[in-house]
Amino acid sequence: MGREHWKKIWVGSAGNMVEWFDWFVYASFAPYFAGAFFPDGNDTAKLMNTAGIFAVGFFMRPVGGWLLGRVGDRRGRKTALTLTVTLMSASALLIALAPTYEVAGYGGAAVLLVARLLQGLSVGGEYAASATYLTEASAPRHRGFASSFQYVSMTAGQVLGLGLLIALQHTLTTEALHGWGWRVPFVVGALGAAVVFYLRRTMLETEVYEETAGDGVADGAQGTLRALWAHKREAFLVVALTMGGTVAYYTYTTYLTKYLSNSAGLPQRTATLVSFCALIVFACLQPLAGLLSDRIGRRPLLITFAVGSTLLTVPILALLKRADSFWPALGLSLLALLVVTGYTSINACVKAELFLTGIRALGVALPYALANALFGGTAEYVALWFKNAGIESGFSWYVAGCAAVSLVVYLAMRETRDIDLARVGRRGSADRAGEKRPAPAPTA
Repeated sequence: MGREHWKKIWVGSAGNMVEWFDWFVYASFAPYFAGAFFPDGNDTAKLMNTAGIFAVGFFMRPVGGWLLGRVGDRRGRKTALTLTVTLMSASALLIALAPTYEVAGYGGAAVLLVARLLQGLSVGGEYAASATYLTEASAPRHRGFASSFQYVSMTAGQVLGLGLLIALQHTLTTEALHGWGWRVPFVVGALGAAVVFYLRRTMLETEVYEETAGDGVADGAQGTLRALWAHKREAFLVVALTMGGTVAYYTYTTYLTKYLSNSAGLPQRTATLVSFCALIVFACLQPLAGLLSDRIGRRPLLITFAVGSTLLTVPILALLKRADSFWPALGLSLLALLVVTGYTSINACVKAELFLTGIRALGVALPYALANALFGGTAEYVALWFKNAGIESGFSWYVAGCAAVSLVVYLAMRETRDIDLARVGRRGSADRAGEKRPAPAPTA
């Protein structure tokens, strides 16, 4: 890939990293601020309250997917990406300044809820805008590799959040962390988002968007639900292929630390360190898997993920519950994340490769956000519900079942690796990359 491609990937990835840092530190620091916004009571109930607000943010993602996906298709990927980071900066600052239960009663929880709704709006557009941007900005033969940096940057944001948590755990007392230390990452996130705002203001638009945004779409219909409905099969496909992947991803990332601490009984510092180390390796795996998909196709990786997740989720979570030290917990976590890599490394480009340019951002954003609202955002809450009901193992079967549904979809879908992004979805045209396009009609 040329220097210009790398520059676009770097700017898109850096912004994505800060966005997801802000999104994930909520889950990472929840055990420390859960008591700040709710009255004294059962610790699991407090976590369920904060997990519920975490899940509510996901239900705002379809709205963000619709609004910002529309902006991305009508105004450009750059404009949408700039708006998402602005919303994220504002939401992080709200959480950092939110009053506690002792100061404002449930008013603090209300501020927390508003902030999560804004974050949901932002991330609902961020995923699709960055997925579309990274896919369009890359060379055709390297789309899998380039788009894999979306999850590299997402994971890097989470690693930075966990790294900050580990640093605060070793420099502050537990009382200080519960009292005010949990506000630090949200201040950092707000400042980081402000820096990324400047970077995205100077980023370049993708050539594919500039040249073909209006192709195949009626005048004025770019980024509209009407245009998306004409491609409803692809939209439903995005929901179905996302289902298993998003549940597995959030199980082994945001929920893993709590599972190791609350269920396996590991000290919280050890549980955090396990997640931190596992996610670093996970991030390094993404480009390798992306490269592999550029050689053998997307479907083999998706199918490998779904088979592995369907068969291994129950034994992995059962063994993790018995892990009594760092190394067994790390080994099992890495095995789980290796399986999940088959989905995370390429799902961004697979979805972008399904739609034509004029509805690509909306086509990725809205169905993906709906799937995340239904399955990804609720994963942690469902897990805690099973635990609170005394049937924690039921969650393992739930995750495996979601993966099994997606497996059926992966087996039935077409390969997308060689699709020409400039012509995909246009009837009667060659939509394979490198395939000769029809010559223009001669003029009189």
